[in-house]
Amino acid sequence: MPTTGINVRRVAAEIIAGLRALPNGKTATVRAFRRAYSKRFFKDSPTAVLGVASLLLHEPDFLCRFVAYELVAHHRAAREHLTATELEHFGKGIGSWEAVDTFACYISGPAWREKQVPDRLIHGWARSTDRWWRRAALVSTVPLNNKTRGGRGDTRRTLAVCRLLVNDADDMVVKALSWALRELAKRDPQAVRAFLAEHEPVLAKRVLREVKNKLTTGLKNPRGR
Repeated sequence: MPTTGINVRRVAAEIIAGLRALPNGKTATVRAFRRAYSKRFFKDSPTAVLGVASLLLHEPDFLCRFVAYELVAHHRAAREHLTATELEHFGKGIGSWEAVDTFACYISGPAWREKQVPDRLIHGWARSTDRWWRRAALVSTVPLNNKTRGGRGDTRRTLAVCRLLVNDADDMVVKALSWALRELAKRDPQAVRAFLAEHEPVLAKRVLREVKNKLTTGLKNPRGR
């Protein structure tokens, strides 16, 4: 792919300075800023885009991480260039639900959905001692099933990860398990009902309540209940 020969370090520093100068940190404001760079990077090589994004991850500010993930997600060649090694590099430092969910929804989930990385990578995250990597494994199933994120539905891969974390009591993981099952419920409600019935004795009450609500009303927390 042709490249404009950008100076990766200079552009990363420019983005960091630009983010600091924004009038606010609202998603719409930051996304408009990012879109300008996505247009600028349209003809650049995946290596260049990944290089800029990688440098942004060195910054402690979450907005830098957010822009890094969005730059990759919105550059087709960079997105398709991701490997297991690169995914784990881009996942370093995920230490909050915002960071995890952005990483999993924009980066790891789509790469896994398109079979750029093997199931065993995500399963390895599910077995991690780090709560955030376990959450990342579950949230990576969301792009498999969510239509707006390009999901086509994948019961087998989704439930394989859910089974690995069915006994996890960490609140961040429990919430992600509920989310994963609720997304799959839109695609394969019968499989989700069977999963709940099989694992009901060990599933967290939150998961049972929210997923059953989704199956019966279409809402996680219907009013008046």
